[in-house]
Amino acid sequence: MFDYTFIHWTTFLSAAVLLNLSPGPDMAFILGQTAHNGRQGGFAAMFGIWTGAFIHVVMAAIGLSAILATSAIAFSCVKWIGAAYLVWLGIQAIMSRDSSFLANGNSEKINNYSIYKQGIFVASLNPKVAIFFLAFLPQFVVEGAGPVSAQLFLHGCLIIVVAALIEPPLVLAGSRLISSLKSNRKIGLWMDRSLASLLILLGIRLALSKK
Repeated sequence: MFDYTFIHWTTFLSAAVLLNLSPGPDMAFILGQTAHNGRQGGFAAMFGIWTGAFIHVVMAAIGLSAILATSAIAFSCVKWIGAAYLVWLGIQAIMSRDSSFLANGNSEKINNYSIYKQGIFVASLNPKVAIFFLAFLPQFVVEGAGPVSAQLFLHGCLIIVVAALIEPPLVLAGSRLISSLKSNRKIGLWMDRSLASLLILLGIRLALSKK
């Protein structure tokens, strides 16, 4: 069971690394929370994103993602909810009075558990992620290597494991960079608003996307 070749693992892990390095709502949310709430906020966001990704892995393994792939209504409903949520997060950040980058800012930090839950919503409400898993994971199913659902679940979980190797250093590096910029008010405000605008743009892009 799970008997794969070296070429199989090399191809899959290379694809998983590129997938986790590609920019998108997940990465923007993690870096944004790192900026707003420090290192702990970044890690809370990261764990939330991983939990949301795990939900998609389970859905792909048992076939529920096929509903989003075949039902235009289901895809549109999830898409619009996810897009509205991203835009709402961006507007909240823009409307805040103070920049979280500033050393003397008075903006209130969000509870880490709340950030974690937001991360779950950001990842799980993106239907394109569900469809991606449904299209991507079957490419690495090998006949005779085990039950299809088990192979899909294994490879999906390994994508999250790869993320666990890539994203924590990004959170740590982002936290250090932001700390070094806290004394510069103009740069702090610019970065704060830029991250908020990025979330809004990603929400709009998701709303305009098709299957």
